Amino acid sequence: MAAEIQPKALTRKPVLLSKVEGSQDVVSMAAIVPKEDGVISVSEDRTIRVWLKRESGQYWPSIYHAMPSPCSCMSFNPETRRLSVGLDNGSISEFILSEDYNKMTPVKSYQAHQGRVIMILFVLEMEWVLSTGQDKQFTWHCSESGQRLGGYRTSAGACGLQFDVETRHVFIGDHSGQVTILKLEQENCSLVTTFKGHTGGVTALCWDPVQRVLFSGSSDHSIIMWDIGGRKGTAIELQGHNDKVQCVSYAPHTRQLISCGADGGIVIWNMDVERQETPEWLDSDSCQKCDQPFFWNFKQMWDSKKIGLRQHHCRKCGKAVCGKCSSKRSSIPLMGFEFEVRVCDTCHESITDEERAPTATFHDSKHNIVHVHFDATRGWLLTSGTDKIIKASARSRLNICTKTLFQLVLKISEKVFF
Repeated sequence: MAAEIQPKALTRKPVLLSKVEGSQDVVSMAAIVPKEDGVISVSEDRTIRVWLKRESGQYWPSIYHAMPSPCSCMSFNPETRRLSVGLDNGSISEFILSEDYNKMTPVKSYQAHQGRVIMILFVLEMEWVLSTGQDKQFTWHCSESGQRLGGYRTSAGACGLQFDVETRHVFIGDHSGQVTILKLEQENCSLVTTFKGHTGGVTALCWDPVQRVLFSGSSDHSIIMWDIGGRKGTAIELQGHNDKVQCVSYAPHTRQLISCGADGGIVIWNMDVERQETPEWLDSDSCQKCDQPFFWNFKQMWDSKKIGLRQHHCRKCGKAVCGKCSSKRSSIPLMGFEFEVRVCDTCHESITDEERAPTATFHDSKHNIVHVHFDATRGWLLTSGTDKIIKASARSRLNICTKTLFQLVLKISEKVFF
């Protein structure tokens, strides 16, 4: 059974810096403009907007550009100021922004998919534009010519897309819960491997090229850290959301993982600790503590003249146990269980207060998050939401009714959480 999640009291909160509003529909994605007090957004209302902060302290659009179809995703490269936008009609449009972010010049548009573009990623080192679509296709194009270089059909539509420049490996997470790793060449690709650990679809991926680990978020409310570089197949689970995980972002300088849920929950995970894999659940026809038969073990029930019991599993040791032998609950943060879960009585006695010390903090963004962008240089977090009502303030509440969008630039300092 799934663990019942009970929120913990917050000790420190991210500080709300500002909010931006004005879109007529859901903001699909938004990104912080590096070295500027501005934001780039693409929306289902078919607009691309660049918002710059004015002397009044308010954000106003310095660029407002209407597209022929709803904007589904974007990728912005700060070095070249190249903006790649995926559309609902399957096409990708590319633009170059001026140095002052007051002008946007169209470069090219091309048909990349037969359906909505789900994710897009511009790779400066290769001059490639990678994308996934509802047509279950992963494609990559030359950003200079717009020519299609290759493609690969995935088992389902893919919401997760990451690329490792050093190895030219692309990571694709799809709705079936599978993660696919491909090796890309200039005009072809080869399958490296596939793996699956979630019970729901993969909704987001995040790659750390230094530690060489991949984080996957899922609709099953969990996050898995895959040790790709270690080649040992290690997979660490993180359980801390009440709803599907919409996005994950990693801050390498503080070794913090930021995950956001569809219910507005933001979890900041301390990854600078030695985490443990959760054990495999063992199979047994009787309780591995008291030997009482489970309800399908008719022979032992008949021989012992006892009524069969329901089977449970200890989250710490993985043993199959009855309810009487697993009556206790405990958090096991180093195994990813930040909230209390079922453990057998033996394991409950062995867990120390130090082992119960939390390794994550929990915050409420007050809106349904669809995307997040983290600026590691300034420690700013930008979330995009679907809600029509925004409630945002660090100390006082402000209610604004609008058909928007995106808000919450959150200041995250290096030592604020731990």
